[in-house]
Amino acid sequence: MGDLPLARVRVVLYEPQDPVNIGATVRAMKNMGVSGLHLVRPKTYDPASIERVAHDTEDIVRQIAIHDAVDPPLAECVLAAAFTARRRAAKRTVIGAREAAAQLIAAAAQGPTALIFGREDRGLPNDILDRSQLIVTIPTTRYASLNLAQAVLLALYELHLAVPQASRALAGPRKNAPPPSDAERERACADARRALEALDFFKTRNPEHVMRTLRSLAARAAVDARELSLVRAMAIEVLRTIDRVRGGIA
Repeated sequence: MGDLPLARVRVVLYEPQDPVNIGATVRAMKNMGVSGLHLVRPKTYDPASIERVAHDTEDIVRQIAIHDAVDPPLAECVLAAAFTARRRAAKRTVIGAREAAAQLIAAAAQGPTALIFGREDRGLPNDILDRSQLIVTIPTTRYASLNLAQAVLLALYELHLAVPQASRALAGPRKNAPPPSDAERERACADARRALEALDFFKTRNPEHVMRTLRSLAARAAVDARELSLVRAMAIEVLRTIDRVRGGIA
């Protein structure tokens, strides 16, 4: 993914206090295709503990950059988005995470971009907001306080959606089969009818109406040949079981 816009996106955590949040942030980054993590005056943590929270993320953990100020991680950035839920005295335009993601990905064609998140207890100070071109709030109820790592995941998810080619291709079903032929459908219906007749199911029901309903159900379900074969095997086993029971009684 090195040639994707996500490779130019960096996450900046300002004074994170809980190593668990750092680990969960690393995990979110791995899931969403972002690899550059910058920590500004973090609380002391053990890198090994981060890897215990976020398995198979050694590549990201090894590259974590730690800074004494926000200047180094922002110096090269052409666009920075600060995430905050707090109301401020200054009149700033606030946008949502989806709109911010589109702007960050577009700007990544010109250079690095950054998502900035504040410490768990106080968020971001105003001087960091002053350095950000985008002020972003994640929509919530009146209870607006999000866990730090949750906020990062939501922001990175929107970024990931903005780069469709970044998503892994989902594997098809393990047992794929072609659609059934007309002959296969007719055999299955015939065996189902025989089984229902053997159970006296049609004693109080119209056989034509019942079988039409079964055909309609199978059509709406778009069953494949393997699935229809299984249904037919069920009907045949019903017939065999009835024959065995009747033979035993005789």
